[in-house]
Amino acid sequence: MRVAVLCFPTPGGSGVVAVELAREMARRGHEIHLVSYAKPFRLTVEKNIFYHEVALRQFPLFPYPLFSLETAARLAAVLKECSPQVIHAHYALPHSVAAILARQIAGAEEVKIVTTVHGTDISTWGHDPQLGPLVRYGLEKSDAVTAVSFSLRRETAALLGLKQEQEQEKIAVIYNFIDLERYRREVNSKLLRELAPRGEKIVMHISNFRPVKRVTDLIRAFALLLREKKDVVLVLVGDGVEKEKVARMVGEMGLAAHVRFLGVQADPVPLLSCADLLVLPSARESFGLVALEAMACAVPVIAANTGGLLEVVSDGQTGLLFPVYDFNALAAAMRRLLTDGELHGRLAAAARRRAEQFSAARIVPYYEELYYRLVPRL
Repeated sequence: MRVAVLCFPTPGGSGVVAVELAREMARRGHEIHLVSYAKPFRLTVEKNIFYHEVALRQFPLFPYPLFSLETAARLAAVLKECSPQVIHAHYALPHSVAAILARQIAGAEEVKIVTTVHGTDISTWGHDPQLGPLVRYGLEKSDAVTAVSFSLRRETAALLGLKQEQEQEKIAVIYNFIDLERYRREVNSKLLRELAPRGEKIVMHISNFRPVKRVTDLIRAFALLLREKKDVVLVLVGDGVEKEKVARMVGEMGLAAHVRFLGVQADPVPLLSCADLLVLPSARESFGLVALEAMACAVPVIAANTGGLLEVVSDGQTGLLFPVYDFNALAAAMRRLLTDGELHGRLAAAARRRAEQFSAARIVPYYEELYYRLVPRL
């Protein structure tokens, strides 16, 4: 099968999932055409994967790039040149709308459109007075819609005004997945010494540092933890709009000696393999892919009890959950896992076993079956 994939190239969950799915489908012999305005994060040269760049240009008449229209135009060209049978749009806006327009431009109405919603496209843009109608239009005109968790499916169904009995028929839940051969704990002793030169415990956070990630709550909780436990460091991985604010907090609270900022990292496995805990204090998560990545590396996860995280992290079994915004409870959870070796070991082993339920071998066939349901095998 030939599949065109629309995705963001940035290091967020939707782009990572799109690339990993493209890679897995290509390994199964399908021809994949990735369309984006830059080379997607984590994309490497692989057999059966072709990258088509959307050239974003500036014109004096238009003060802002025509991103959605240029994406549609580039995809229309791919439809004519490469004849994909399915377009898979990751993130409802603008990709599902661009896919619909491209199909019309190319005169390729037989091409099927699959839209996967990942979170913010529903929770934020779906309720925006100006953009919400576009999100709903893109989903309603798609031939199939998938959500990465049951939590997100419920939210998407509510946005579309679907009755409860219509949810399952209109929106399929296909969880995010992981390559278990690649994501496994393999400690690099040199890296471990660099992160924790005095043998400190390592608390890690990986995100795009948006306000919804609540990294500031983690900093407050970490400050409380340090009052009782000095042999611990906080490793912050990623970048985003709140990184400077977080760095300023770290300095003002006198935490700089215990906090490491590592920026964006293409391969999180070596870092996660050094971590004792991964913390996700997000106010909202549709799934929490980084939690799954950590669990595959036998790292217990401490997460806010919200959204799709409840479907990934089992409280008291593979990690600990705490109420959103409650940094006191977060500090207590970190203290508990860092001081109770028996509990930590039990949760770490269970985390790896839980991650095995989200293996690529288990999950990717659901996407493959969906494609073939839309375009029957010849």
